[in-house]
Amino acid sequence: MSLQILLNLIIALVWMFLNNEWSFLSFAIGYIIGIILIGLLRRFWPYDFYMLKVWAVIKLLLLFLKELMVSSFTVIGQIIRPKLAIRPGIFAYTTELESDWEITVLSCLICLTPGTLTLDIAKDGRTLYIHAMDIEDAEIISLQIRQTFEKAIMEVTR
Repeated sequence: MSLQILLNLIIALVWMFLNNEWSFLSFAIGYIIGIILIGLLRRFWPYDFYMLKVWAVIKLLLLFLKELMVSSFTVIGQIIRPKLAIRPGIFAYTTELESDWEITVLSCLICLTPGTLTLDIAKDGRTLYIHAMDIEDAEIISLQIRQTFEKAIMEVTR
């Protein structure tokens, strides 16, 4: 993947050199041409096209921003109610993620989302203990985490 990025930068610089125009616009055009060329020749590379990973990272960031906004408004709604109607609790969440990096990213995303907090990771490295501000059903929350954050993290890392 890093070789593709380097090749793309070289193509952009060669484009700027051939056009004898050293501006950001010329660099951007050359970079887009490089993306197209590398994308067309991707079947000759022994690994995936790097823009697929870039797109997966962008989707993960957008997913996090969406979850951040939704959970922020939910927490604000709970706070401004005259009567506190929450059911806080702790539940164990077993993840399908394997590497320490993946589990750390999942833990950080859970901690950064208002209303939830990762308390501990078990010795097996796959079970997270999560505190949630309002738990109706731990299985529903686990399913939401698995279908959103965990799926997006797997797209980025695998």
